[in-house]
Amino acid sequence: MAESTKRYAVVTGANKGIGFEICRQLASSGIVVVLTSRDEKRGLEAAQKLKDSGLSDYIIFHQLDVTDLASVLSLANFIETQFGKLDILVNNAGVLGATINDEALRASNYLKEQDATKVNWSEMFMPSYEAAKACIGTNYYGARKMVEAHIGLLQRSDSPRIVNVSSVIGKLQHVSSEWAKGVLSDIENLTEGKVDEVLNVYLEDFKNGSSAATPAYIMSKAALNAYTRILARKFPGFCINCVCPGSVRTDINDHRGILSAEEGAESPVKLALLPNGGVTGCFFIRKEQSEF
Repeated sequence: MAESTKRYAVVTGANKGIGFEICRQLASSGIVVVLTSRDEKRGLEAAQKLKDSGLSDYIIFHQLDVTDLASVLSLANFIETQFGKLDILVNNAGVLGATINDEALRASNYLKEQDATKVNWSEMFMPSYEAAKACIGTNYYGARKMVEAHIGLLQRSDSPRIVNVSSVIGKLQHVSSEWAKGVLSDIENLTEGKVDEVLNVYLEDFKNGSSAATPAYIMSKAALNAYTRILARKFPGFCINCVCPGSVRTDINDHRGILSAEEGAESPVKLALLPNGGVTGCFFIRKEQSEF
């Protein structure tokens, strides 16, 4: 493939699970993929595994901690130096920000029915303030740091794509604060500053013991979904979407999901490979478009 026609992708949180499979599927499609991981040893091992499977020309490893601005900027500098542009950014890195209440999970029957509306999520998660703060710092602010550091490189692409890996439980119906729900749903007036305000109030309330009705994981993904809509409005030439990959068997849910990582990766990859003029500013549950 001629150098000028090559396409380049970055996938965060990619040493295992859905991120690893997104790398495999993109590389199998002829995309040069930068597989990133916070843990350098695990990331190198994951990259080698893909290289050994016949994808050595399409896989590159770079260490990345999305919560560390210096690490994010180091990656952006690497991409600038090596490729001069970026075509696809998949924000997959995420943490749960709590431990799961196994008894509540079993009682909900969620893993069988997959109906998020029937679950009391505040009973499902057992968080601490520090874990909640880290969750929002990774799932929302980590993705935002990545976008802000790489947006210039994406603007050099003929087909820029941003895919934010989200969750069905980040839908606004699961946010208990009517004020927060109102701010995040007002897309015409929504800004990064207003998302910050929602998260700051949430964390302050959490610290004071009054935000437990909405777990941090839900708030982080609701914020990520809102940010996706802000970006799509700012960059109309891009395809920028968020997607719930489904209930996938990964470390984050102790491998209690229904889908394999390979199946879970299919929907983010589909959005990463959208043709020019494809949908933007949308939320998908697997391959079906959904309301926010």
